[in-house]
Amino acid sequence: MKHLEMRIVNFHGIGEPCRELEFGEAPFWITEKQFVNFLDEIEPAKERVLVTFDDGNFSDINIGAEWLEKRKIKAIFFPLAGRLNEKGSLSASDLRTLLSSDHVIGTHGFNHVSWMKLDQYGVQKELVDARVLLEDCIGVKINDAAIPFGKYGRQTLQNLRLLDYRYVYSSDAGSYIGAPFPIPRWSVRMDTKPQDIRDFLSGNENTIKKMRRALSKFKKQIF
Repeated sequence: MKHLEMRIVNFHGIGEPCRELEFGEAPFWITEKQFVNFLDEIEPAKERVLVTFDDGNFSDINIGAEWLEKRKIKAIFFPLAGRLNEKGSLSASDLRTLLSSDHVIGTHGFNHVSWMKLDQYGVQKELVDARVLLEDCIGVKINDAAIPFGKYGRQTLQNLRLLDYRYVYSSDAGSYIGAPFPIPRWSVRMDTKPQDIRDFLSGNENTIKKMRRALSKFKKQIF
C-alpha cells in the first residue's frame, strides 16, 4: 500500500492566556485571527496534514475545536495531566467532549518537564502516571505521546517503546511517510506567517535548513 507524505502542524495557545505562562512559552501563543488564517492554508490540504495541540490549554476547546469543526478538521490533543482541571487548562469533561467529536487524546506528560535523562521516578510520573490519569478521565486507551520541548535522546525513545506507546511525536519538522518513531511536527509561533505555512506544506524549504534538521534528528536518536 502506498502511503501519503504527511505533514503535521502543531499549535499551543490561542488568544489571551487564562493562566500565567512559563518562561519561554509566550512566543508559541498566537491570536485567533492567526489561527483562522493558518487553517485557511491547511484546509485545502487536510487529507495530508495532521493538526495537533500541546499543553492542554483551555483555548484548545473554546477556540481551536470550534474552528476545527467548521473546517471539518480532526486533531490530536496532548494535555498535561498535572494541569488538568486547573484555571486556563482543559478539564476532564473537556477531554471527553473533544473525544466525542472524534478528536484523539494523547499525553504530553505530567508536569511539562524534559523527558531526557528521566530517573525511575520520573519515567513513572511522566510516562506512566500521566497516561493512566488521562485514560481514567476519558475511558479510552492512550497510544499517542508528544515529547515536551522537542528534546529527546535514545533512552527517551527506548522508554516510550517499552511502555508500548504506538505513536510518538517530536518537534523535528519535515514530512513523514508511514509511521516513523518519532513522528516529526512543526510548531507555529506568533511570528509565523501564512506563507510559512504554505512553504512547510509544499516542502518548499531551504536545503541547508533541511540538512541541519536531519542531522539534529539523527543525533537525538543515537545519543
